[in-house]
Amino acid sequence: MPRMIPSELTGRLAAICGSDGVIVDPDRLLVYESDALTAYRHRPGAVVLPRTTEELRRSVAEVARLGLPIVPRGAGTGLSGGAVPLDGAVVIGTARMNRILEIDAPNRRAVLQPGVINAELSAAAACQGLYYAPDPSSQTACTIGGNVAENSGGPHCLKYGVTSRYVTGLKVVLADGSLVELGGGAREAPGYDLVGLFVGSEGCFGIAAEIEVALLPVPEAIRTLLGIFDRIEDSGRAVSDIVSAGLLPAAMEIIDGPTIRAVEDSVFAAGYPTDAEAALVIEFDGLEAGLDEDAARASELCRRAGAREIRTAKDEDERLALWKGRKKAFGAMGRIAPDLLVQDATVPRTTLPSILRGIAEIARRYDLVVANVFHAGDGNLHPNILFDRRIREDLERVERASKEIMRLCVDAGGTITGEHGVGLDKKHHMPLIYGPAELDAMWGLRRVFDPAGVMNPGKVLPEDTDPELPGAGEGVARTGPGAAGAAPALAGMHG
Repeated sequence: MPRMIPSELTGRLAAICGSDGVIVDPDRLLVYESDALTAYRHRPGAVVLPRTTEELRRSVAEVARLGLPIVPRGAGTGLSGGAVPLDGAVVIGTARMNRILEIDAPNRRAVLQPGVINAELSAAAACQGLYYAPDPSSQTACTIGGNVAENSGGPHCLKYGVTSRYVTGLKVVLADGSLVELGGGAREAPGYDLVGLFVGSEGCFGIAAEIEVALLPVPEAIRTLLGIFDRIEDSGRAVSDIVSAGLLPAAMEIIDGPTIRAVEDSVFAAGYPTDAEAALVIEFDGLEAGLDEDAARASELCRRAGAREIRTAKDEDERLALWKGRKKAFGAMGRIAPDLLVQDATVPRTTLPSILRGIAEIARRYDLVVANVFHAGDGNLHPNILFDRRIREDLERVERASKEIMRLCVDAGGTITGEHGVGLDKKHHMPLIYGPAELDAMWGLRRVFDPAGVMNPGKVLPEDTDPELPGAGEGVARTGPGAAGAAPALAGMHG
């Protein structure tokens, strides 16, 4: 049962945010029990939906005054369990804080509230010939505040980088309800890089109330290709060959055979051949001069790697059609199984062929369907494990396979997340890549921002590595890199 929130508190919150800005009805709270990684579910004690910075600040102060846990939430599109409200926490959602406050075209910047949807920022800036570069695959639904919390990536981050490159200033509400300004004014701030520290902190340091971002000019021209392969390993080899040749596409995305067939069997059908085992989307952008040559070289490298067909978009409609299978992949996977565990790891590009073979072998051993759709250009893998959480045996096999995939990627010189964050799902993998000293430093940093430990507790850092808890350091999670703690049991996360 979720924590009972005192009626006095909900009354004070309603006085701040309005009666429609506070949710306590058990049925309505179900909407907020998970993020897009639905394997983990916990119902919040209450949900608060402020509209302004002042409402956000006062709401955090009221909840923190009682020492209750707070979980920040944007659009709920995250894939790490980061917005799951453990222990009946109070969810503070920023979806109603959705105004673009300023677009400063001469200085190529914008100031906005955290609830602004990613794609809507680019749409608003388009009339000025500008756009916002980081483009998560969920960009038509995800919000900038959530992107800041997770330091989100996206297909075009191969060339343009992730969210942290574009956030230049923040107004942040800390755990006690105080408001601080970090950076801003599109200038280089002296002293410590607190903006860089906050971006990617996954709601554990505070909540962004206003965000200043850098905008880029819309590219003069774009060239988009689609390579069709009979072996997914060959598509991975093509990616490495293209980068080794000195080319820098804006994006390189791989969609594997199971995903292609799911998309083509759905309303999102994009015209990909269903007998193919991989499709590789390659996109170049920039000045018109030289783009045709780059696209021709990439096409030839794909053919050498084993592509049986190369398609080239002749106009914007054809470009969108080539992208459709990638953009709609996750929406189509519900045709394969009722539940999906989206993994997120990054490996060196040159290891892609061997890693993809290894993932396929793990799937065979555990008799699971694993569909791969991922940002191949920067080695950011997304092995998606399809299962039915109502079947206990499925859950156990998914847990074991997931841990093996993560270990495979780390042993290849990779890391446990590329863009989805650590959250609840991967916190027990943190000792795979960090030793006790690094984890101690992270705990110390977290307490600087949140001394009482009320901001998104239970996320990112495994509790048995906390140096201030009795008994910490006695378990395997304190033995440094190469010793993974036990992952949270999926079967226990549905109550």
